[in-house]
Amino acid sequence: MKKIYVLFFLLVVSLPGMAQMKLIRKLLSEEKDTTRKASFMPIPVFGYAQETGFEFGLGALFSYYRDRKDTTNRSSNFSGTASYSTKKTYSVSLQGDAWSKGNIYHSIAEIRFKKMPFNFYGVGNNTDKVNEDKLVQQQFKIALDLEKTFIKNAYTGISLGFENYDFTDKVAGGIFTTDSQILGKQGGSVIFTGVSQSYDTRNSNNYPTKGFFGRITYQYAPDFFGGDNFNGSQITLNVRNFWKLGKKFVLGVQGMYNTIQSKNTPFYLLPQLGNDEMMRGYYSGRYRDENLLALQTELRYRYNNRFGAVLFAGTGTVWGKTDFDTDKFKPNLGAGLRYFFDPAKGLSVRLDYGIGEKLKNEKRQSGFYISLAEAF
Repeated sequence: MKKIYVLFFLLVVSLPGMAQMKLIRKLLSEEKDTTRKASFMPIPVFGYAQETGFEFGLGALFSYYRDRKDTTNRSSNFSGTASYSTKKTYSVSLQGDAWSKGNIYHSIAEIRFKKMPFNFYGVGNNTDKVNEDKLVQQQFKIALDLEKTFIKNAYTGISLGFENYDFTDKVAGGIFTTDSQILGKQGGSVIFTGVSQSYDTRNSNNYPTKGFFGRITYQYAPDFFGGDNFNGSQITLNVRNFWKLGKKFVLGVQGMYNTIQSKNTPFYLLPQLGNDEMMRGYYSGRYRDENLLALQTELRYRYNNRFGAVLFAGTGTVWGKTDFDTDKFKPNLGAGLRYFFDPAKGLSVRLDYGIGEKLKNEKRQSGFYISLAEAF
């Protein structure tokens, strides 16, 4: 989940009068920087998601083109943040997404430490809010991906990752304690090695207005740590397509499939339905199981270089080994606003509100999000 958020208001009010006016003019200007020069922005961090509450902190964002003369060269983006939220979430992260000259090599890296309380509802596609159990998760994660193109627009890659989890049950006697089918209650460690294949014809990696993107990854976790630690494999398929509808509208669609295969899959590695990118409006982890399938479409309106809006809708479900049911797909829909703080590179801050299903004896599921970059 992207957790870098920008609160321009705090930055503006902290500056002297003349500097404020200069900054405001820059932030609202519709002019694009056609020089494709690098940009560095130390930023206050602000965000919101229903899982974390309001999040505050400090960060920095660096973006550049490896080859400024090549207009097809994609922007490389690096960021670092440290934040704390109103729900007592601590998070420190470093992220990088780099493209070489000619877009021949593409690398992605992430290092993250997070400690956060969250609500656990059990496993499956039909969990009940009445079973809500409050846990605290501590996570350390390192992920590295490197891809190279051998055929135009096609990228073949390798990946390596390490994850460690630790959990504390804040309320004894809940479903987390009593359900014997839940594996990995003490947490654990896992190392993933994998391969990937993608095909990408998008005209931008930040705000595409046309083109196709598809990526499939296979990762295997060998039995390095023994005991109840995870040993198995997972497959992820992510496809997207974009169509330009006139000068100001773009239609985007995305499909995602994720499956994890093992005899001892801990609950924290199971695919989870809902976050600030896919199935917005559902609490992340409210529904989790061995398989996930989700689809969404988004109609994007670009009023000018600085401001835009979106409408989105989707559907998704999770299931175990044998209980897939087309009648169990859950709906979501919503709308959002966009502010482009770097119009030339298509980098934006988004505010989204999504709603989901209404279950008997429960409030309708919904969520508000403030995030950096488009959902897909």
